[in-house]
Amino acid sequence: MSPPSENAVPRVVSEAAEYSPHERQLLLRLAHEAIEAALQGRSVDLNPPNEHLAEGRGAFTTLHLNGKLRGCIGYVFPTQSLYCTVAETARSAAFDDPRFNPVKADEAPALKIEISVLSPLRPIKPEEVVLGRHGLVVTYGGRRGLLLPQVPIEWEWDRTTFLEQTCLKAGLPPDAWLRGAELHAFSAEIFSEE
Repeated sequence: MSPPSENAVPRVVSEAAEYSPHERQLLLRLAHEAIEAALQGRSVDLNPPNEHLAEGRGAFTTLHLNGKLRGCIGYVFPTQSLYCTVAETARSAAFDDPRFNPVKADEAPALKIEISVLSPLRPIKPEEVVLGRHGLVVTYGGRRGLLLPQVPIEWEWDRTTFLEQTCLKAGLPPDAWLRGAELHAFSAEIFSEE
């Protein structure tokens, strides 16, 4: 499996770019390498190449195959360096997403990877949610659901539908956001391969 070429330009979906084009490219290559290494039963060097990628950040890795979702796993809260998180979430998206069968060796070269690096969570009121800018976390009791900022744009949802779908993702009634569920928002720097 070959990682994206040096000339592949990551597609930045988010407004602000905290990570340089070189850092984005390193993370996209790392995600491919983590999947390839898992398929071959070997490990990957997880020493971050710089201090910025060694910082703890929540992140999601999303896999697409032939234009369709093939896996998505991530962490809202930082548990380790961003560099390690990307490697771990890429492996998990490929092999542990319960919605899909594990990625096969012949599928791996065609995977397109999207990485979403998350900001810290903050409380938000429903009327403050901006589609395409905010990701949402809905919490009620022991249930929590999360949708990334790009999801309502991809599905052409309005704000109400986004709130309802985030509740459904948590296994809650769609109107739980009106009935006491906690809402938190985050932004994400989102980049992917063309």
